[in-house]
Amino acid sequence: MLTALPTRSHSDHPAARKTVEYELPQWNQALPQATACTTRHAWARVPAEPAPAERQRLKDRIRTELAKRNAVMVSHFYVHPDLQDLAEETGGIVSDSLEMARFGRDHAAQTLVVSGVRFMGETAKILSPEKTVLMPDQDATCSLDLGCPAADFSAFCDLHPDRTVVVYANTSAEVKARADWVVTSSCALEVVAALKEAGHKILWAPDRHLGRYIQEQTGADMLLWNGACIVHDEFKAFELQALMQEHPGARLLAHPESSAEIVAMAHAVGSTSAIIQAAKTLDAQEFIVATDNGLLHKLRQLLPHKRFMEAPTAGSSATCKSCAHCPWMAMNGLADVLRVLETGDNAVHVPADLVKRARLPIDRMLGFTAALKAQGRHAAAALVPRLVPHLGAA
Repeated sequence: MLTALPTRSHSDHPAARKTVEYELPQWNQALPQATACTTRHAWARVPAEPAPAERQRLKDRIRTELAKRNAVMVSHFYVHPDLQDLAEETGGIVSDSLEMARFGRDHAAQTLVVSGVRFMGETAKILSPEKTVLMPDQDATCSLDLGCPAADFSAFCDLHPDRTVVVYANTSAEVKARADWVVTSSCALEVVAALKEAGHKILWAPDRHLGRYIQEQTGADMLLWNGACIVHDEFKAFELQALMQEHPGARLLAHPESSAEIVAMAHAVGSTSAIIQAAKTLDAQEFIVATDNGLLHKLRQLLPHKRFMEAPTAGSSATCKSCAHCPWMAMNGLADVLRVLETGDNAVHVPADLVKRARLPIDRMLGFTAALKAQGRHAAAALVPRLVPHLGAA
């Protein structure tokens, strides 16, 4: 698991770094239901933007190396447009974390280049331990991951042994290994609804906003870890209302990691894939998007006749921590993609015993979503009774 202040030789120049604040829940052992958050500091590296000629040279060399190494690129919607475009141009994928996991597992390539944040590389390695998984920068982390340390989370789970542990994909391999189920934002509602119908009480981690949204939608008995995404937690309701008044015909598309105030204002709420689908189907020409602004590249590619605006993250009374873009997603760059392909640096390693334990809840998610897609909700829900409670803790 990453520490709050990791170090790497190529990141050490002060000009290449910026400080990032994130929340870390602090638990009152006397009152285990009560939590507060302290502010901690991590860092993110800011890669140099290549000049046009250098950008083309890097892309051409990456194409050559991908073919030479039997490698494929797997990129998240939130990374730089160059990495999104190059992944698709070379037979890879740009997607949300659920499709990234499926694609990497099922693709014939023996080397996966995962452009995203560390938990995505770990998940790819857990699902494909026989493959080489490379990341442009392994220090690219996530505030949800940082805000859910495995030892603290395990102790919290121990306080509530009667609950089924469901963790969001934005967590470390160690946290996943402690869980009964892993979910993404595109399947969390369906999984929790099925667990509720089967009589389960849920311990949820780490994003409190997504957990609250699922709790409201399903009526499930959920105990929430007190984490948050530094991007989605920043969207400001007052400034958003003003923007919506300026654009009365615009529709608001929100990720459920956003606060309750933002979600309540939205015309559609869902994962990155669901946001794309809503933009395609809603009868509007303007959209305000409350998620990482990396998604705007794909939205504008798919729907060039529509206008997409970022939801505001700062106002007169607020400071902007992320400005609607994850600082760790921004650490992925073309030069580092080429470097790891040429050298094999930044290979992701997950211990074999951890792979075995973490894969169980991930496979449950993938089996559930496959049944949901192929046969419908009832077939997927039928998988739930097979769950052995708290197997992840064994």
